[in-house]
Amino acid sequence: MATEEELFASVDALLEEEPLLPSPAERARLREAAGITQARLAAALKTSTQSVKNWENGRSEPKEPRLSAYQRLLKGWAAKYPASPGASVAEPAPVVAPRPEPVPHTSAGPAAAPGAKGSVPAVRRPATASSAPAVRRAAAPAVDSRFPHGPLAVLDGDGSAYGVDGIVLDCPARTVPELVEWTLRESGLGAPKLHRHGKDSDPLIVLTAAAAVKLGLPERLEGHEQRRSLRLPADHPVVKQVAKAKWRLTRRGFGPWARIYRTAQGGQRQCVQLAVLSWDALDERSWPGVTEMEPAGIARALGVYARRVITPRGSTAVSGLELMTALRPPTRAVQDPRTGNWVSGHNPGSLGTDPMDPAPPEATQEHPVVVNSGWTGGFLDEEAYQWVRPVDLLTDEECHLPYAVGLDLNTAFLAAASRLTVGLSGPEHFVNPPFNPKVPGSWLVDLSHVELDPRLPSPFTPTGERPAGPAWYQTHTVAYAQELGCNVAPLEAYLRRETGAYLDPWHDRLKNAYVDTLADLGVTKDLSDAEFLEAMERRTQTDPGMAAVLSAVKATVKGGVGKLRERPQGRTYQQGERWPALERPTWRPDIRAAVISKARVNMHRKLLNMSRMTGLFPLAVLSDCVVYPSPGDSPLDFLPYAASGKPLPGGFRLGPSPGLAKLEGVQPMLWAVDLMEKGLNPARHIKGGDAVLDEGE
Repeated sequence: MATEEELFASVDALLEEEPLLPSPAERARLREAAGITQARLAAALKTSTQSVKNWENGRSEPKEPRLSAYQRLLKGWAAKYPASPGASVAEPAPVVAPRPEPVPHTSAGPAAAPGAKGSVPAVRRPATASSAPAVRRAAAPAVDSRFPHGPLAVLDGDGSAYGVDGIVLDCPARTVPELVEWTLRESGLGAPKLHRHGKDSDPLIVLTAAAAVKLGLPERLEGHEQRRSLRLPADHPVVKQVAKAKWRLTRRGFGPWARIYRTAQGGQRQCVQLAVLSWDALDERSWPGVTEMEPAGIARALGVYARRVITPRGSTAVSGLELMTALRPPTRAVQDPRTGNWVSGHNPGSLGTDPMDPAPPEATQEHPVVVNSGWTGGFLDEEAYQWVRPVDLLTDEECHLPYAVGLDLNTAFLAAASRLTVGLSGPEHFVNPPFNPKVPGSWLVDLSHVELDPRLPSPFTPTGERPAGPAWYQTHTVAYAQELGCNVAPLEAYLRRETGAYLDPWHDRLKNAYVDTLADLGVTKDLSDAEFLEAMERRTQTDPGMAAVLSAVKATVKGGVGKLRERPQGRTYQQGERWPALERPTWRPDIRAAVISKARVNMHRKLLNMSRMTGLFPLAVLSDCVVYPSPGDSPLDFLPYAASGKPLPGGFRLGPSPGLAKLEGVQPMLWAVDLMEKGLNPARHIKGGDAVLDEGE
């Protein structure tokens, strides 16, 4: 039996050990209860945000002297914010989640039907406490009782399906058909429709590489084509399993984004979407860093996007286009006056269900309207700016300024979509019509006589060069020429009688998503200009998950506009043939032209006002980025302010809203002049790398 001396020695040894911290989940709970972000805690403990994340997810522990300081802080928080009576922060017992009503099902599949012997209900358990700052709860919509577990889940190889709000569902599926059955019958996943005449969003299951292999899918798709264009062959065992279970794949087959469905029954859709991460389902340019996150982090980022924008349905470009239709459904229920029955009818303000051919000047050169008609009358050239001021127009005073500062307009295409009137009916041809700025369409006008300061780009061409003669322009471009005091006399026009602000709900939803996500990153509307610049500088370090959501929202705007004029793909395409995108009512190059025309006009109006208020002229413009010579390394050194300190209206203003500006980058003025002399655009490189031109493609 141990002596008293031996016991005391053992106790003393325990007392000398390092301080014991609460569990990682409790650490996160205490911090969130105190309303402290990981970034602020990291600053207090003189460490990195990533270190705090590692402490809260159990990947690492702090070392002295931070260990004692961290323990002291947690003890203080524990006294202030004790856990709820009976609550456990470690691993509570699994709780059976409320099960949604089963979908009517007539075909036998491999998975057991709900209530049948051997069926496994979805089990909900909390994930390890998220290491990311809590997303503002005000942004989360009310939970739909039909979809208690949110819009999507990320399935890992061990059968854990990570959902939004930190839940984890146990998924017993071993095959793709079983996964589809479980998702529709047991998971409680999905999202309600965005418009009363629309459709609910199908549940999305995102597969990690381990989950894909477990379900019999290859970890990677291999082939000579672009990886996102690859598909499983029709004789692959998984494709055969799907067909044998009487499920169908869409025409796109089983690729990185696969839709598996049966015909809707009883008004209930039977469709599940799968996204395979290891098949490049998430483009790194749109979702930076997301595929490298843990499944819970991936679910959090995609879940925020789904709730603020739409459940992802493919690339961000596809999601952007689908969002337009979800917010402006093409049909609604109408009562047949003859029979009294309710039937599907046109939804006013939408683009309808039938594709619409563009006017010849609005089409692309390979379009059947152009090829079959032999059209040679020219085309709209409403594209984003790519302009560099001629070097010989630089003054000595400008060249002696120390800095070139780049400004970037937040989601310029989105700002242009606000209250934008577009055509909803087909184009009609007119000869010598009087110009009407309220009528959307394409106008053949000669604007070559318009005199403007050569130190500014022309507002009429994407290159910024003066027009050489008559050319086709969108309504906004011609209206701006009229605003500048020019006489416009159209020679021809293709106009649309039925009009509407089709993109307004799209603009409103994406604007809210953009502003709310920036707020989660600490960039809010109430900041001063100096505070705004500081907050934008550190936003990507604040929360990588929310930074990725912000990137995806921006890509949704650009890609959605680009999809309005999707070009043919594939080496076998022959000019004059119809391609799949033409069968969509949303193939509308005239609407794309209207957005880009208005965005370019908005940019020129600010450039012109800046020259009048400050005497400054830009060095270069690339889409929504403009570079100015500056006496200092900040926009605050050259932007116009009133004596009160408020920004002067009409020029560039700093802020988080769409259409306002942020700092893109700073370089020495000599660097910018050197690029200009080489015929390169400083706006492309001002950030320190190669910028991507926002062509809306």
